[in-house]
Amino acid sequence: MKEKMDKIKNEALALIDSATNTAELNDVRVKYLGKSGEISALMRDMAGVPKEERPMVGKLVNEVRFAVEEALSKKTELLAQAEKVARLKAEEIDVTLPAIGNEMGTLHPLTIVKNELIDIFAGMGFSVVEGPEIESDLYNFQLLNVPKDHPARDMQDTFYINDNMVLRTQTSAVQARVMTTEKPPIRIVCPGKVYRSDDDASHSPIFNQFEGLAVDKHITMGDLKGCLETFAQKIFSKDTKVRLRPSYFPFTEPSVEVDVTCAMCHGKGCRICKGTGWVEILGAGIVNPVVLDMCGIDSKEYSGFAFGFGIDRIAMIKYGIPNIKMLYENDERFLKQFN
Repeated sequence: MKEKMDKIKNEALALIDSATNTAELNDVRVKYLGKSGEISALMRDMAGVPKEERPMVGKLVNEVRFAVEEALSKKTELLAQAEKVARLKAEEIDVTLPAIGNEMGTLHPLTIVKNELIDIFAGMGFSVVEGPEIESDLYNFQLLNVPKDHPARDMQDTFYINDNMVLRTQTSAVQARVMTTEKPPIRIVCPGKVYRSDDDASHSPIFNQFEGLAVDKHITMGDLKGCLETFAQKIFSKDTKVRLRPSYFPFTEPSVEVDVTCAMCHGKGCRICKGTGWVEILGAGIVNPVVLDMCGIDSKEYSGFAFGFGIDRIAMIKYGIPNIKMLYENDERFLKQFN
């Protein structure tokens, strides 16, 4: 029995002496002093020792336990101190080195422009409404006077989820949702992402649109022009002029394309406006009576105007950005200009 205890003691002390970190010491503690440890097993073996030898054997077991515990305690203290010194050395800071500055972030140019637009139209009494980006064919097309067989569907290259669901091609779908659930007067703007299968220097498969709708009694094209002039002068400059050109959209009648004097040359002619002095920024018009009636609004009593434009395009014109992809590349050299 004594030989067994000496062997356990020597093995434990050797492992303690060779341990290089506190984790290894903890393994030794568990192996020899844990509930299922070897020294604990010696205590359980006392039941097989003759009664007259138990005091002596018990004393020897306690001596082994004490020796191992004492060795563990001393080595733990040494290793803990060494680990502390190593950690402090690894974490030390040389205060003579130049400091690493923390750069302040900034809003993305699209967010800056969107926030400006919301402030402008909120000042004219419009409220902000958002809707789902995966939209039903009913709201994205049909309630906007674009039935299943309408040729105007070819004007928008649509991403279809299935026969009835699409990635919305326009935030006009939000206008349809509002007109079917609210009674006039209505005055809303709808910012949000839209999706079209289009990709070049001035188009992206995903872009940000901003649309507006006003429905009330006796609304005219004059109201639309006044609203757009206020918007253009606030987003670009006070001397910005607005020009309306006849166009076609299935959900407005009459419809117009809207140009503004170039923000770069102020109408004198430059490479941005291709020498014309004018830049096209949006489409608009008087809400088609058919659309009002389909949405449950009496077109004989109410009229309205609607407009829509790309936030990306407004940002490109406002800041002279030549390629729409620059807005999505996350190039810090580009984004830092808007700090």
